[in-house]
Amino acid sequence: MLRVPIRSLFRTNFFSVRSSVAPLVFNQQIVPDSNHTLLHKSECSRFASPITSGSSSLASFTIRLDHTMATPSKTSVHDFTVKDAKGKDVDLSIYKGKVLLIVNVASQCGLTNSNYTELSQLYEKYKGHGFEILAFPCNQFGSQEPGTNEEIVQFACTRFKAEYPIFDKVDVNGNDAAPLYKFLKSSKGGLFGDGIKWNFSKFLVDKDGNVVDRYAPTTSPLSIEKDLKKLLGV
Repeated sequence: MLRVPIRSLFRTNFFSVRSSVAPLVFNQQIVPDSNHTLLHKSECSRFASPITSGSSSLASFTIRLDHTMATPSKTSVHDFTVKDAKGKDVDLSIYKGKVLLIVNVASQCGLTNSNYTELSQLYEKYKGHGFEILAFPCNQFGSQEPGTNEEIVQFACTRFKAEYPIFDKVDVNGNDAAPLYKFLKSSKGGLFGDGIKWNFSKFLVDKDGNVVDRYAPTTSPLSIEKDLKKLLGV
């Protein structure tokens, strides 16, 4: 919250101050013009409730800059929208009330067979209890996911009977990392830093969209069953 002395506003000749004035609310930010004028009347969007002073001159009034309206902070997995394998938007708020396992998958990795097999087993066992797996193909590790989205989905569904959703191919590291993965990594750092180390890194998310645990690529899906059951309450 920024407080600006009222005397500095007198010099602008834009406002006259009486014994009772109201705080001015501005749309975005205060930008000085070429003459170093601090405020301009056209920037005002509305007045809040009046404030009063017992003296004839008011020492200061409060200006509230509401930046959160422009760039709302994301505090939950449910705040994100991602693309499915066909390029359509998916609002992850549809998964409110469900426990999620978010995994970056690959079709040509040495971990592919074991992870895809156990992911399908885990999903089949707990999908009726409010469990979902969200698979995000990624080609950043050894170029082991080179296919198109259609090829990736066909591979997972035909060979491993994957019934859970497989989304658009994404980057999970670097400047172009998907916003969801930036959030996941900032929520739960890895043993050697936040970056995803390889294919099949796993994030466990509770029913409220909070990231509660992170597992290494070599951690088998079935080995986290105990943690999953605890969140599901089964």
